[in-house]
Amino acid sequence: MPTPNLGNLLTDARHRLLDLPQAEPRLEAELLLMSATGLSREVLLAWPERFPTPAQAHRFANLLARRLAGEPIAHIRGRQAFWNQELRITPDTLIPRPETELLVEVALELLPAEASLVVADAGTGSGAIALALALERPSWTLIALEISPGAATVAADNLRRHGATNAQVVRSDWLAPLVPASLEALIANPPYIPTGDPHLGRGDLPRESRTALAAGPDGLDAIRRLVSQARIRLKPRGLLALEHGFDQDLAVRDLLAVAGFMDIATRPDLSGHPRVTLGFLP
Repeated sequence: MPTPNLGNLLTDARHRLLDLPQAEPRLEAELLLMSATGLSREVLLAWPERFPTPAQAHRFANLLARRLAGEPIAHIRGRQAFWNQELRITPDTLIPRPETELLVEVALELLPAEASLVVADAGTGSGAIALALALERPSWTLIALEISPGAATVAADNLRRHGATNAQVVRSDWLAPLVPASLEALIANPPYIPTGDPHLGRGDLPRESRTALAAGPDGLDAIRRLVSQARIRLKPRGLLALEHGFDQDLAVRDLLAVAGFMDIATRPDLSGHPRVTLGFLP
C-alpha cells in the first residue's frame, strides 16, 4: 500500500482525533506530523501533495496511536508553548495551560518594571511562570519553588535553556525556606481541584501528576497554606496572586480578607471565568 501524502495524513488524523474527548483535532494532527517529519506547519500546509518518507510515516502512525490512547500531546512531543517560549515537559510537571498566562499578565501590570524586585513562583512545575517573568523583567529576581525532584529538574533545565539568569529553582515545600518579609510578590498556580472532582478522570488530567492538580475535599488546601505563609514572607504592599478554579473566587477572596490582605480583586480568564484572585499586604 503506498504511503499517503502529507495532506491525506493530516485529513485522516483529524477525523480520527474527533472521537478523542477534549482534543483539538486540526492543531494536534499538525503538531504530531511536524514532530514525525521535522517539517514546519507552513511546509505541511503549503505542500500537502508532498510525500513523507516511510520512516516518517511510521513515526507519525506511532505518535497518533499514542494520542488516541489518551496520552497528552505535550507528553508525546515533550514540549508545550507558554507565553513566548516552548518549554520542555515531562509527566513530572503540570502541562501549562493558556489561562495561567493571566498570572504573568497580572504581575507585569501591577509590579514596577524597572525595580529590583524579588518574586517567587510557588509550585513552579515546568518553570513556566518564573521563566516568562524572568525574561520579561530582567531587573527582577525570580525564585521558582518546587517540592518535586523531577519537576525541579525540568524547571531548572527550562530556565537554563532560555537564558533566564535572573531566576533560580529552589527545592521547597511551598514557602518554607524563605525568610520573613523577603518578597515583593508571590505568584502561584497551586493545585486547586477537589480530590473527588470527576474532571480528574477526563481529558489529559488522568495522565498528569495528581499532587499538582488536587488539593483536599474543597480544592483549597494548598491555597490556604500559601495565603498563611505569604502573610509572613511578603513585604508591606507585597502582592499575592493566585490561580484558582472558576467557582472558587468567593472562597479565595474570603481567605485573603481574613488574612488581612487589602485591595482584593479577581480577574477573569479569556473565557470570562474567574481565574486569578490577588491582594496586597497593608
